[in-house]
Amino acid sequence: MQIDTLISSLNLGQVIPACPLALTANRRLDERRQRALLRYYTAAGAGGVAVGVHTTQFAIREPKHGLFQPILELAAEEMRHADLKHGRRHLRIGGICGTTNQAVREASLMKGLGYDAGLLSLGAMKVASDDELIMHCSAVAEVLPVMGFYLQPTVGGRILPFSFWRRFAEIENAVAIKMAPFNRYQTLDVIRAVVESGRNDIALYTGNDDNIVLDLLTQHRFGGVAKRIVGGLLGHWSVWTRRAVELHQQCRQLSLSGAPIPQEMLQRAIEITDSNAAFFDAANDFAGCIAGLHEVLRRQGLLEGLWCLDERETLSSGQIEEIDRVYTSYPHLNDDAFVDEHRDQWLK
Repeated sequence: MQIDTLISSLNLGQVIPACPLALTANRRLDERRQRALLRYYTAAGAGGVAVGVHTTQFAIREPKHGLFQPILELAAEEMRHADLKHGRRHLRIGGICGTTNQAVREASLMKGLGYDAGLLSLGAMKVASDDELIMHCSAVAEVLPVMGFYLQPTVGGRILPFSFWRRFAEIENAVAIKMAPFNRYQTLDVIRAVVESGRNDIALYTGNDDNIVLDLLTQHRFGGVAKRIVGGLLGHWSVWTRRAVELHQQCRQLSLSGAPIPQEMLQRAIEITDSNAAFFDAANDFAGCIAGLHEVLRRQGLLEGLWCLDERETLSSGQIEEIDRVYTSYPHLNDDAFVDEHRDQWLK
């Protein structure tokens, strides 16, 4: 995809699920169910998919698993099929990790596979200075357009101050930023930095699973310049995805119209945050966040079990009851009927 087309697509606002990893009971790749997940997302109306990210499990890079390249290849193949089936281009976003040498290698692999951009995690550079971080990001951006990533420290990220984001916005091949610090102050640092840089073309995406709806509805204004968060790249959107697409469309329409925000949307914001607390295991510092998403997909018949590459990654005590609770409390948020209608076709 040409850079101008990529920037335009990102700025339209997209639903981009962070794709989970489908495993068998012996913790091997379940290719059939992995493909079914990707087909689910594109059939649900997602604008693309992110793979090799936290939700896909960073351990796919470990030599004993050797799943990083196979997952990227499988997803790229499924996106090509989806482009033909649905008559539109789906974004391919790949998660990039590690210090500079590793990150550049990963970006090069993604470029060769036709990925559009890399979601650049800086978790491996926890003690690097702003100068070192900018050099790192610039080196990766020379290979592949980059989406900056503010990941909360609880799940492997680091604090990234306003000074870093102000300089990041000056990187020519920076096309978007995913904000997932789960922190209002830090989210505002990113938005203000982009506004003050004058880079109107950098698309802002929420990764704040605790504040999805309000992020999408809110106009941020600094120095008389308005900036909106146009889409989301979210682990939360890897489940109940059809409803997420509908919600995003509603938010975008309200945002662009400038109409008053209905009380119903504010209530929806709380319902989704409450659901996310159950899925992501907020009560236990997100220890069960990946397994919680797997549990929802297991209930829908898309995954066979909750297995993660790390056997210690599983549901926390009481988490299953919390997922039961939000399923009962908010039946209008799930897309079980949609999945039931199409699941067998996706699993073929």
